[in-house]
Amino acid sequence: MRQHRFTRTGALAAVMLGLHVVPAIADETCNSPYMSNLIKGQEDYVYVWTLGVQGMGDGSDKLVTLDANPRSPQYGQVVTQVSVGGRGEAHHAGFTDDRRFLWAGGLDDSKIYVFDVHTEPGRPRLVNTIGDFAKRSGLVGPHTFYAMPGRMLIGALSNAKDGGGKTGMALYNNKGDFIRTYDMPATKGGDGYGYDLAINPGRNAMLSSSFTGKKNYMTPLGTLIKDEAAMKQFGNTMVVWNLKAMQPERVLSVPGAPLEIRWSLKEGDDWAITATALTSKLWLVKKDANGQWQARDVGPIGDPAKTPLPVDISMRADGKGLWVNTFMDGTTRYFDISNPDAPRQTYAKKTGSQVNMVSQSWDGKRVYVSSSLLANWDKAGVDNEQFVKLFAWDGKALSEQWKVDFYKLKLGRPHHMKFGAKAGQRVAHAAQAGLQAIR
Repeated sequence: MRQHRFTRTGALAAVMLGLHVVPAIADETCNSPYMSNLIKGQEDYVYVWTLGVQGMGDGSDKLVTLDANPRSPQYGQVVTQVSVGGRGEAHHAGFTDDRRFLWAGGLDDSKIYVFDVHTEPGRPRLVNTIGDFAKRSGLVGPHTFYAMPGRMLIGALSNAKDGGGKTGMALYNNKGDFIRTYDMPATKGGDGYGYDLAINPGRNAMLSSSFTGKKNYMTPLGTLIKDEAAMKQFGNTMVVWNLKAMQPERVLSVPGAPLEIRWSLKEGDDWAITATALTSKLWLVKKDANGQWQARDVGPIGDPAKTPLPVDISMRADGKGLWVNTFMDGTTRYFDISNPDAPRQTYAKKTGSQVNMVSQSWDGKRVYVSSSLLANWDKAGVDNEQFVKLFAWDGKALSEQWKVDFYKLKLGRPHHMKFGAKAGQRVAHAAQAGLQAIR
């Protein structure tokens, strides 16, 4: 599914310029298949989209850059931070297809920030702020930023009319111009809710999952849990879209708020997996004997009766293993999914009092964990740890390499992580990919 798009002309130009080809460097596995310049060894940086905390530092959301290269004298330290000058519930981020820019959004104020991570990868710059997302799209809570050729597809969590769960997707070009909105289906079994997006170009298929609206995700978790009516306002479906037509084709019943979606990256595979937050299950999406897409519960995550709340997943590049972070018990779990119809948990480690995002390197040797879920859902007191940790994975156990304490450094609550690489190394890797394409 991963596609290098480097032209013959570009490759020849690289050779003529005498570019030095260096060993490939690293990428997380969970990216759009349209993204070029994928890196597959040692990452140089981790970009962390971070929630501001009132009274802490400047109190604003910010993009924090961590040094992730063990050969660097700043390894495991903050390199730079770019404040956006406000606090809007920083959440997710995503690269454009050319990997030159990182788009990041706020779930509360619905602002979108565009960072240049290409010119000087170790020092990102804020180059654009899109402040009319709600006005142009009719949506609020920009969540998933999914690269398409020359476009950015944004999955939102809510709508500007009533802050409920009915929502859609907004399409922009890479320059930041709004193009159109696509509504999530609310008929024929659809509940209109949205969360994550994932595309399989070879199958002309896009999957979307579902969560809840702004009225719920901006309510303190303790209050929300006690509100029976509000707890019924969570998504219970996934949608299979015809990618070329951008039309919903099939609604799948997946009870319990299915969140992150990961297609297997193994050549020839045509299945995807997700985790349900409220019912703590792994669900498999693939075609049945009649060629129809189906979703099936393939196993529990921890003890569902204790609602461990799975929040993020990261699939191995070969499609044989899956990391799952569960927020409530602060546990990072590993599942053997070599048989995706019967996942087996083979390892678990408590990596914090609360954990949220998990990102692994393409080679599977490193796993990064961040702590914050939502400002109003994070734990209180001593359990309100806020960190990014790096773990080494030897196939048997995770061993902590370093920890960046975001509260101690007065940075805020770290959420989404994306990997970065030095510009010269990325260009060299692109040249190498182009030479291979020529052959």
